Amino acid sequence: MKGAALALVLAACMATAAAGQVGLGDFPNISVTGEAVVYAQPDKIVINLGIETMDKDILLAKQKNNEIMKKTIAALKESGVPEKGIQTEQLSIEPRWHDNYLQDEFIGYFVRNTLAVTVTDAARVEGVITSALQAGVNRIHGVEFQTTALKELRDQARELALNAAQEKAEKMAEVLEQTIDRPVQINERPAASYYSGASRWGGGRSGGMSQNVMQDVRGDVGEAGETIALGKIAIRASVDVTFSLE
Repeated sequence: MKGAALALVLAACMATAAAGQVGLGDFPNISVTGEAVVYAQPDKIVINLGIETMDKDILLAKQKNNEIMKKTIAALKESGVPEKGIQTEQLSIEPRWHDNYLQDEFIGYFVRNTLAVTVTDAARVEGVITSALQAGVNRIHGVEFQTTALKELRDQARELALNAAQEKAEKMAEVLEQTIDRPVQINERPAASYYSGASRWGGGRSGGMSQNVMQDVRGDVGEAGETIALGKIAIRASVDVTFSLE
């Protein structure tokens, strides 16, 4: 009996506590979504370059790659890219056959090397890519446009999105002859992110996230002149806000 009585007391306490909770459906409210976009001029551009060479002799394949790499680094420096802005990211050597499963009819060894080149002036991207292609680079894995003021711009976009939500709620409530009160619930939607465009020779994505990216551009010498459209980065914010009604 004592156990049954205790269970009844606990059930009564839980029911009382539940009754004391107020949900959004217990009072008049209005829910809206506010969105905003802030545009920024990129001040950091990362160009991911690829060099691929092949030979049945593994040493010759690697030697060819090293020679192109040296020419490329020299060309980049002549284009005004500082040494700290040139970084080797990945080196791989892969034997390949016409039938890789059966390892039948050996084609040769493929040596692949990647460079990450960082520039701060968007107007120089075309010249840097052209110099690299002329030096022997045969793949552009990706061009990432970034801004170093990302945090400040995200804060600005979020504030604009909240203002947009409040303005929308006020207009909607006015049409219904209502007046909004304080916000009772605010949720920020995740911002869309772009992976760095380096597909890295058909493999997985390279580490990290990019703010904006153009990826996987193939081309021979002279093609770069019309491939890059230098625009602005869009920083987006979206919020869901619920306001109580007076």
